[in-house]
Amino acid sequence: MIQHYQQQLAELKAQNQFRQLPQLIHQGRFIQREGKTMLNLSSNDYLGLANHEGLRQAFFAQYQDHLPAFTSSSSRLLTGSFPIYDELETLMAQAFGRESALLFNSGYHANIGILPALADKKTLIVADKLVHASMIDGIRLAQCEFVRFRHNDYAHLEQILQKNDRTFERMIVVTESVFSMDGDCADLNQLVALKQQYPQVMLYVDEAHAIGVLGENGLGLAEQQGCLEQIDILVGTFGKALASMGAYAVCDQVIRDYLINKMRPLIFSTALPPLNVAWTHFLFQQLPHLKAERTHLVSLSQHLRQAIVDIFNVLMPSESCIVPYILGDNALTVKTAQRLQQQGYYCLPIRPPTVPKGTSRIRFSLTADMSFAEVDQLIACLQDFAE
Repeated sequence: MIQHYQQQLAELKAQNQFRQLPQLIHQGRFIQREGKTMLNLSSNDYLGLANHEGLRQAFFAQYQDHLPAFTSSSSRLLTGSFPIYDELETLMAQAFGRESALLFNSGYHANIGILPALADKKTLIVADKLVHASMIDGIRLAQCEFVRFRHNDYAHLEQILQKNDRTFERMIVVTESVFSMDGDCADLNQLVALKQQYPQVMLYVDEAHAIGVLGENGLGLAEQQGCLEQIDILVGTFGKALASMGAYAVCDQVIRDYLINKMRPLIFSTALPPLNVAWTHFLFQQLPHLKAERTHLVSLSQHLRQAIVDIFNVLMPSESCIVPYILGDNALTVKTAQRLQQQGYYCLPIRPPTVPKGTSRIRFSLTADMSFAEVDQLIACLQDFAE
């Protein structure tokens, strides 16, 4: 029996798609691997807060010797609910101008739990072709009818909605705001306009790569595009720009109550540690004051995106700090990532099934604690590769 798995692994190796867990030592914005120190260009720590010593000291000074508990020891529906959870949910609901918010253990938990809870046989889920694997898994678990619309093609989406308008009691449109592999953005206002044409449509938006980074107060693309109140379920994560762990949904109170009663990953999982939730609460309060970091990150990202266009004469899908360098071929992508690592840049090859076949890439992920000088050195290295 074990031979079946050995054969599958051998095939992955032959296709340059075999993965292994790296052994890493973290040193601020740098990574040390096998004795080599490299600038970390694969992190989701977009605001550079993960190693911010000043924030860490301020957080611990706030509690001194009375730290929140290190574990919840239970589901929130049993004994695992602490005041800090309610405080964070209230803070977030107020910030987003919505009735309520609900915490989850991770973005993956949120996406595999919310959709199955809300959907039934009378539901159609319509998802952007490039939504994250966690949303695809959530759709599959929902066991309802679903179709995909071409990436950011809202004319195609409207055709699907028109076709199914009288067939289903509800249709849930699912998208990311900033897409995790191309770094491009959804037009949320156009999606809201479509939603308003079809009363049975609910809009589900995952802001995992936008929360903290976009918007005047760092509340994401929905804040930047001015439609926070029009999105039925706004999901995001604390594990990226917010340098913590966990996820959230902001929504109407009735949706929150329904999820508490129906969402299996919430009901049957031990809640996040109160210490972790307190850290998230502390960092979320800092978001309005991090405009300089967001501005710097925007400029840094524009600089790298334009350089890749100029050097390689390629189209650039990204509008964010996620900057793809698409090579296409698996072996070439792996080789290029290895060359970049040799030059001091921790970049990883992204290959199918994470991205569509023929679009393997290096995914540069910029953070606000990087300098223009560091990015210019990377650009010079890429220029050498092109010559």
